[in-house]
Amino acid sequence: MESYNSFHVAQKQVQEAAKILNLGQAATELLLWPQREFKFTLPVKMDNGKTRIFHAWRIQYNFARGPAKGGIRFHPDETVDTIRALASWMTWKTAVVDLPLGGGKGGVVCDPRNMSDRELENISRAYIRAAFPYLGIDRDVPAPDVYTNPQTMAWMMDEYETLLQRHHPGVMTDKPQQLGGTEGRRDATARGGVITVREACRCLAIDPTGDFAIQGFGNAGQRAALLHNEILGGGRLVGVCDSRGGIYNPNGFNVKELVTHKLKTGTVAGFPGASSVPRDSILEMNVDILYPAALENSITLANADKIKAKIICELANGPTSPEADIILNKKGIHVIPDILASAGGVTVSYLEMVQNSCLDYWSEETVHQRLDKKISTAYHTVMEAVKEKKVHPRLAATIVGVARVAEACDLRGWV
Repeated sequence: MESYNSFHVAQKQVQEAAKILNLGQAATELLLWPQREFKFTLPVKMDNGKTRIFHAWRIQYNFARGPAKGGIRFHPDETVDTIRALASWMTWKTAVVDLPLGGGKGGVVCDPRNMSDRELENISRAYIRAAFPYLGIDRDVPAPDVYTNPQTMAWMMDEYETLLQRHHPGVMTDKPQQLGGTEGRRDATARGGVITVREACRCLAIDPTGDFAIQGFGNAGQRAALLHNEILGGGRLVGVCDSRGGIYNPNGFNVKELVTHKLKTGTVAGFPGASSVPRDSILEMNVDILYPAALENSITLANADKIKAKIICELANGPTSPEADIILNKKGIHVIPDILASAGGVTVSYLEMVQNSCLDYWSEETVHQRLDKKISTAYHTVMEAVKEKKVHPRLAATIVGVARVAEACDLRGWV
């Protein structure tokens, strides 16, 4: 597997888009780097009474189109460059779906799997105490990411409001509904991805009711499995994997039973009636639609030539390496890039911010309708860029996002 620095990859993508757009040197340089970076050292009291020191970041990549928006990760392998890359991609993602937001990302180097709820709450509150001056609905709005969730956001929002001494629910999104969260947020990332698959099938005249496979069966993967038939009108899930194993059934799985099994046992492995297969084989199955919904760098030089799917919908961040992208494009495989395919989450987060600001909360049906319109429009905008610029979809999506951000920087007189 090729090794690469994710931020260098993100910068290369921006440079490629900037060259096609004929952006000037100053504009290109501005978009290659975060506008603000904050490094925090967090002292946190643990259950054993001892204090541990955790390292954390908040990176605000670009404010030209609006306040920064992006998740906070709790992960043992987090680095400043992974967060820079994710903040960059969030900037183009919010622009691709035409939200009045910028991009940001945060992270704490820790392993939540070995921590109690009390310790996680202490870390969450310590993070907000450090980042407090730089957050707010008109500055920077975090959300959950890897190993964080609505409960994390509830703790963080409460700490922020405690320091602010007034209600400010829009400072965090993907909160519990009892604290200002929105209907339709739980499945938003997966729903947005499946909507892009629906539009792709229409454009490419591909039967949406064929076989599909999912790599990674966390929140996004599970919900994509449940939504696939609902939105596309059919289809058989024949292959699935998670971190502990892969399974296959040529006749298709009962998705609801599989999700129940995963939630009960913590893995898809051992599901009744399924054949055990290597995890990596899921990516190479002979299916119409493939959802990579695990970690970055899953499709690489090592396996790109073995991919057989007609459509790849990237629910994970950065699942395809740059070298693999070229191979997939040459093979005629339609890749729906992550900054488009997984934009449903940030779209509904934006809708949550709007509801928090006006104190008017909408039905799930209304949220779904607004999400569908945003994502469908964005998909076709990217496809127009594919035809106009004669580039593959990932570069086309980056071009759309970079062009919109560059225009905002220009109108502000920054460059």
